[in-house]
Amino acid sequence: MTSLTGADLTTYVLTLTCADRPGLVRAVSSFLDEHGCDIVESQQFDDVTGEEFYMRVQFRAVDGKVGALREGFADVAARHEMTWALVDSTVPFRTLIMVSKFGHCLNDLLYRHSTGTLNIVIPAIVSNHRDHERLADAFDVPFFHVPVTADTKPAAEAELLRLVDDLEIDLVVLARYMQVLSDDLTKQLDGRAINIHHSFLPSFKGARPYHQAFDRGVKLIGATAHYVTPDLDEGPIIEQDVARVDHRTTADQMVRAGRDVEATVLSRAVRWHAESRLLHGRNRVVVFP
Repeated sequence: MTSLTGADLTTYVLTLTCADRPGLVRAVSSFLDEHGCDIVESQQFDDVTGEEFYMRVQFRAVDGKVGALREGFADVAARHEMTWALVDSTVPFRTLIMVSKFGHCLNDLLYRHSTGTLNIVIPAIVSNHRDHERLADAFDVPFFHVPVTADTKPAAEAELLRLVDDLEIDLVVLARYMQVLSDDLTKQLDGRAINIHHSFLPSFKGARPYHQAFDRGVKLIGATAHYVTPDLDEGPIIEQDVARVDHRTTADQMVRAGRDVEATVLSRAVRWHAESRLLHGRNRVVVFP
């Protein structure tokens, strides 16, 4: 592999999926070597159950060369029938955050963004309530109040899509946004909208799920982050985590512990998406952490 030095280098990420066959790793690495690129990190996964191949390669190349790399790799991808993407890893994902009344996930994302631990910029926060307008102001992020009722839902979703288009949004994060998105909206945001919820589902639906769980004496509480699909809370799972509780844990303590898990799980999902570490399989997400 050619060694590159100098300040005129950019780090890129190539991700791809295709039917599994011999020679795929060699085809990718040979292409990058022939174009004078340095591989920094390479991960791949052979899904024997579906006979699918997944690969993520992070590499360095001369700044401004991405156009030629995309054009050249298109031939390799066509030969192997790959679905692929090539992105500049130094460019942050433009991320719109949606929230309702519970602000723990929003606050966590804003703080992590402010410390530079997430590869995102946040052009807007959208909410159907005004509860977190001051929080948005504190982090100097524009806040858009978009109320939602049964009658105004179509107009509210049209406004959201307008913001997504006007602000050139790459990722929409539902940080405890408590409105069900329409099938049409979820299809338009396919692969670029992430949701978080407690992982009791399908049990303990509706209001006060942690109090319902407390009444049933559960011993594990957790959270699930997933891509949004028309199937409510059933999209491809990105990340999950749990916290153990026991008979001494009160319902309010369970709520606090659940919020901590939700915030952590969602931030991981956002970070991995913004670092191009998530590849879509047939019914699941392959994660290269």
